[in-house]
Amino acid sequence: MRYSRDLRGYGETTPDPKWPGGAKIAVQIVLNYEEGGENSIEHGDAASEAFLSEIIGAQPWVGKRHWNMESIYDYGARSGFWRLHRMLRDIPVTVYGVATALERSPEQVAAMKAAGWEIATHGLKWIDYRDIPREVEAEHIAQAVELHTRVTGERPRGFYQGRCSMNTVALGCEEGGFEYLADTIADDLPYWHVHDGKPQLMVPYTMDANDMRFSSGQGFGTGTDFFDYLRDSFDVLYAEGQAGAPKMMSVGLHCRLAGRPGRAMAIQRFLDHCRQHEGVWFASRLDIARHWAETHPFQPRQLPSQMDRDAFVQAFGSIYEHSPFIAERVWDGEMGAVHDSPTGLAARMAQVFRASSDEERLGVLNAHPDLAGKLAQAKRLTADSTAEQASAGLDSLTDEERATFTRLNDAYVAKHGFPFIIAVRDHDKPGIMRAMQARVDNDTATERAEAERQVMRIGELRLKEALK
Repeated sequence: MRYSRDLRGYGETTPDPKWPGGAKIAVQIVLNYEEGGENSIEHGDAASEAFLSEIIGAQPWVGKRHWNMESIYDYGARSGFWRLHRMLRDIPVTVYGVATALERSPEQVAAMKAAGWEIATHGLKWIDYRDIPREVEAEHIAQAVELHTRVTGERPRGFYQGRCSMNTVALGCEEGGFEYLADTIADDLPYWHVHDGKPQLMVPYTMDANDMRFSSGQGFGTGTDFFDYLRDSFDVLYAEGQAGAPKMMSVGLHCRLAGRPGRAMAIQRFLDHCRQHEGVWFASRLDIARHWAETHPFQPRQLPSQMDRDAFVQAFGSIYEHSPFIAERVWDGEMGAVHDSPTGLAARMAQVFRASSDEERLGVLNAHPDLAGKLAQAKRLTADSTAEQASAGLDSLTDEERATFTRLNDAYVAKHGFPFIIAVRDHDKPGIMRAMQARVDNDTATERAEAERQVMRIGELRLKEALK
């Protein structure tokens, strides 16, 4: 089974985005423009809207117009937009514009364009695509791009469906004209997603630093709550940037929510806070996408989780000495992006090794050669074993050292029934000698456990070399 989700991402050490001017953080503000694109029977929908409004717990009115709900959305277009526009017009904002909402708001679109804002597409209609057939959603995306182009004068370069389906990201990739997709909340940095062998840049969005939480029971109660959360998020990310790991911070706004007077002040206070710091890059999502594509272009490479079985076993069948069954069982099990790193693949191989029968594990131990033994002298070691023994100087022993290793090897095998095993890359020659002298006197159960630990450690070290 191949597991599609990438739970590893960039891992412990994130790439340096190299933001322009050496910025410590990229601050990206999204203004969602949905007013006039929401569910309404006047828009041809079956029921009224019930999402992201002042009416907590609202339910759709089937076959009826919901006057309060509609007028809440109207507020966003009539008043909220202009309040936020006055605050943000000097900042590179990205608008997530629902195509039908943009069509119904020519003055607001003109103001967005005059401010130089990026207008990405937020789909054709602001509806839930969870149960919409794939072909219908694909047609809606095509219609959204066409309508967006007619309304704004240029096609959108970014796409955020929002209330997406399991098909949305694939359809966004297949559309072929988007420089980035935003239907992901998976990271603090952009990343490359591969669909049908082709790379697509993802610029993650946010559900936490988002005024949508004013409309949920467990969210923000006041503008101060919102500001506190934005400030703390900024401060953590800014400190990470100062420490050498810059990130991006997304802020999500809605005209009918943050555009209310009691909440808008939080945005102004947040902007003031950001401006008190040096090295803050305010950017649109398209700015970020283009910078990332230039600075960190997609680099194709062979990934273990994407290899066919024969290629995988050929590449990793010798990680456990002369025991390709470990690699075979790894491939036959669940594999995903977490197994494309040395640590992840080593952990899965160790898991398979531990689950093997006692006889199989003993077979792996006995597949290992004696250290500095006859096979080494005859140059009949595997390439991995040859390199490992050479790294510790075991390929250049004095006659006295070789005699000592031979005596200890013979005593160890006679007592325990398997060769002495140690991850030689963790030790130098004197350290290996001391370990042999100490471990030969262990009881066999203790030594068997230690030998198995060393086998797994050797596998981890080999994978670090193989997956550099």
